[in-house]
Amino acid sequence: MRPIVQSFFDPHTFTVTYIVQDPGSSACAIVDPVLDFDAAAGRTYTNSADKIIAHVRAHDLRVQWIIETHVHADHLTAAQYLQTQLGGQTVIGALVTRVQETFQTIFNTEKAFPVDGSQFDRLMHDGEKLSVGGLEMHAMHTPGHTPACMTYLAGDAAFIGDTMFMPDYGSARADFPGGDARALYRSIRKILTLPPTTRLFLCHDYQTPERTEFVWETTVAAQKSENIHVHDGISEEDFVKMRTARDATLNMPALILPSVQINMRAGHFPPVEANGVSYLKLPLNYF
Repeated sequence: MRPIVQSFFDPHTFTVTYIVQDPGSSACAIVDPVLDFDAAAGRTYTNSADKIIAHVRAHDLRVQWIIETHVHADHLTAAQYLQTQLGGQTVIGALVTRVQETFQTIFNTEKAFPVDGSQFDRLMHDGEKLSVGGLEMHAMHTPGHTPACMTYLAGDAAFIGDTMFMPDYGSARADFPGGDARALYRSIRKILTLPPTTRLFLCHDYQTPERTEFVWETTVAAQKSENIHVHDGISEEDFVKMRTARDATLNMPALILPSVQINMRAGHFPPVEANGVSYLKLPLNYF
């Protein structure tokens, strides 16, 4: 089965959101939606999410699932806003609990903050399926970038989150709390066992100096032959050595601190305080 895939690119965070539609019905799922955020003003906007809503309504689609491939560190999720507007259930990998446990301590969250994943409507385990009309989306646990990363297979398409980028850019970093370069290599090789013509849809594209256009769709065959970090012939030891050295040179993502606080709550804001305002925290001199 070949699902209908509509892409929405956010140039501010270089993130791609997907609407994945069952070709035989109006049922669809939304993957990795973006909530716009002005960090200087501490203000959120819904411009990106409103484009998703407009497309869904213009095509009379029925949203069944709002899927997060992982707890993102580079953008805030619009999952809650989209759910209030379009319905559907929020979904993430079951090991989001590990991410919550880690960052509960880092952000010293309120005592009532649960670390059981209950902020999400559905927690997915490796091998489980979501039905989108007559289309089945299979969850494949692909940790390394984070412990909870999931790839979602739908017919000839796979939504691979941050495991890999375009072949000329390589792979995701593995130095966030809970990240593991060795696990990332094994997850990528797992994805590359899919049929060569499988379409791979990426969560981001950051371009390269040689490439001026943004691209976020590739194939298993292209990654196996051309990915600069993990093409066929690159050993696990070589990858771990490269990834560890490269990660040591990278700065923190600009939005990691606000993003994780929102995203580990499935898009809910922290509880409002006595003055009626919700606050995000900055752990000074922690990282």
